[in-house]
Amino acid sequence: MTDFDHTLRSLRVWDTELPVFDPATAPAEPLPLFHDWFVSAAEAGQVEPHTMSLATVDEDGRPDVRTLMLHGADERGWHFASHATSAKGRQLAARPEAALGFYWPRQARQVRIRGRVSASPRDEAYADLHARSTGALASALVGRQSEALGSLDELRRVSEAAWERAEAEPGAHAESWTLYVLEPAEVEFFQGDERRRHVRLRYRRGGASGWVRELLWP
Repeated sequence: MTDFDHTLRSLRVWDTELPVFDPATAPAEPLPLFHDWFVSAAEAGQVEPHTMSLATVDEDGRPDVRTLMLHGADERGWHFASHATSAKGRQLAARPEAALGFYWPRQARQVRIRGRVSASPRDEAYADLHARSTGALASALVGRQSEALGSLDELRRVSEAAWERAEAEPGAHAESWTLYVLEPAEVEFFQGDERRRHVRLRYRRGGASGWVRELLWP
């Protein structure tokens, strides 16, 4: 057995006291429950609870996934940002459907969201960018996300120039920076259980009637 195999088989999950989730107490809509779970994850010491997986589909129908930061969650949907010229930006322009996945192992919780994605107005994108750190602005000013890179020296030179501009011009615009909003069609909440009797509660759009709630087999 290799070190990898031995390590893989030795790992345990949820080796802690887990919260109890009673779906009968869940609100009529998913957003308040997401807010509650998010705050609970942060208070439980979950590292970077605002990181999430974003899944898109390319022009050939092949799935693609990456990890990025949540920028907000409100009545409009779940917010994230990227360059419109990046791989995910191009994929969303061609096929504006996506899925998000949050995993908070400190509490054995997951949240999965699927829906249609749209771009926010440019002034909202710039306001979002300028509310973040100097490093975030510098990274946005570098741009060229997902393009082939000739060398790390090239990255260093361009990044240093972007940092200088970000520090000198904190209101600088990155033209391709885009704030996206995923409007949910389905939201699933997963609560892990030590005896593998996991609780899965799915919300799905029910047309004029609002949201339909249903339990799923684990």
